[in-house]
Amino acid sequence: MWFIFAVICLLGWGFADLFYKKSSDSGDKHSHLKIAVWVGIVMGLAAVAILIFVPGATFSFSNLLIYSPASAMYILSMIIGYAGMRYLEISIVSPVQNASGAVSAVMMVIYFIAIGKISDIGEELDWLSIAGTVAICIGMVLLAVTERKVALSENPTAPKKFKTGAAALIFPILYCVFDALGTFADGVILEGNSYFGIKTVSHEMSEWDVLVAYGITFFLVAVVCWIIMAVKGEVYNPIKDKDKAIAACFEEFGQIFYVFALADKPYYTAPIVASYCIVSVILSRIFLKEKLTKKQYVCIFIIIAGIVAMGIAEGLAELGGE
Repeated sequence: MWFIFAVICLLGWGFADLFYKKSSDSGDKHSHLKIAVWVGIVMGLAAVAILIFVPGATFSFSNLLIYSPASAMYILSMIIGYAGMRYLEISIVSPVQNASGAVSAVMMVIYFIAIGKISDIGEELDWLSIAGTVAICIGMVLLAVTERKVALSENPTAPKKFKTGAAALIFPILYCVFDALGTFADGVILEGNSYFGIKTVSHEMSEWDVLVAYGITFFLVAVVCWIIMAVKGEVYNPIKDKDKAIAACFEEFGQIFYVFALADKPYYTAPIVASYCIVSVILSRIFLKEKLTKKQYVCIFIIIAGIVAMGIAEGLAELGGE
């Protein structure tokens, strides 16, 4: 069943990206906040459902506080990602955002160099991870250069087009950085056994407890986002925004199956799920009719290849550790 769950997660997150993009509007300055409201609502409801239906699942303010730094980085990265959806095609946004694994690897290298343990780099990163990281970094640099050329060629006298073209890459890149910081916070702040990519605070706090803490935190952020819009004169009614609701549901739907797949076979699930951006790219071509230049597709292919390589490396590392 783990393979079926992994594929369902792959499709769930791919469709989530599709509806994130479909519900994003470059003319709506609050579009990203509205998506955050819906994701917070769905995750909050999922957290309540876990508390009701999962035996042993608990909630405490101490868990919420302890996990808050990691939650903050993950949530901030997602909201930044929603903002990027207003200006860039999914075919570009999704692969770049999924490159956060490479950013984590770079942070790891910088960390070991800073503490004077360069020799430990080889123990933590194998050649496949390094090759994937290099490929992703090269792909993102080339994509930025290509985006700039495309934006200027379409209208060399319109700086606004440039800002929403090449410069808009800052959104998925920042997503990478903050998502990587969230992963880093998991390792630094928390301790104990690792479950489906999330580390528990102690053996008394299960993976479900972490999901509950994260879901409730996102709900609180959603409330803050709603208040911010209201203060600025826009009282947002999420009930009327179906596409954002669908996107949030696909996000949480994928997360649930991700839990079960990774808990069963983490070394096989990781490379499959890490490649969900491929689904996003395919869906964007089918449903949104997105078209990129050949050079853009080459850059995207390089990034995806790097992501797949890092996913396979993670799987092999997990397999070798058993």
